[in-house]
Amino acid sequence: MAVEKITVKIRPAVRFAYGLIDTAAPPAGQLVGVLTLGIPTQAAVLTSVFRELTPYADSLELNRLVLRDEVPTNAETWFQARAFRLAAARGIRGIVAHSDPEPRTRLTAHGPEMIFPGHYGTIYQAKGMDYLGKTRRRRLTMLPDGSVLHERAMSKVRNNERGRGGVETRLVALGARPRHEGEPGRAWLEEALHTVGARVVSHGGNHRYAAYIGPCTGRRITATSYPYPKADQGGAA
Repeated sequence: MAVEKITVKIRPAVRFAYGLIDTAAPPAGQLVGVLTLGIPTQAAVLTSVFRELTPYADSLELNRLVLRDEVPTNAETWFQARAFRLAAARGIRGIVAHSDPEPRTRLTAHGPEMIFPGHYGTIYQAKGMDYLGKTRRRRLTMLPDGSVLHERAMSKVRNNERGRGGVETRLVALGARPRHEGEPGRAWLEEALHTVGARVVSHGGNHRYAAYIGPCTGRRITATSYPYPKADQGGAA
């Protein structure tokens, strides 16, 4: 296995993206995993943990970690450690990561299908990251494909802000009618969500982890740390 810096078209919040390459796969290696570090929804996600670090410059959020099913479990831990070393070489000193313990399903012609079992952050525990408890409870708008339509995305439609086109396209693909030119965004969004069968669910919060990396390794997080959560406390591994 090898880790390389890659270019991915995910979202503008990504600063660094790393790919796990299976060098034994023909013809010249196969991409089997992606880890991205980027900018969270608000600076407080970082400043509440790393008070002396400059958010976005010295500290980032681990916002994506995806591996193919056939990748061995130990490769996941190795991949994260290697990516952290590469990020530290670029000046990053603090990482915050979250794990979602809530299962996700999508609606199919044959009924609900599990697409994400939920997890409590085994890989972060294996890396020795500090566990900082759960984020606040919140209500989420779930689309029938199992994805979340975040409040910020909906506000772009309601207020006719830049970037609303992607949100509207996403809802039309799920069955909503196209929005007419000049049609108020708030009314269209309400109708579109009803048409596609969106539902509002209560989410108990994500598990939150943090660690210093690079020359800062060994420093203790100033935020309060707690015992690691286990499977019976919410979510799969």
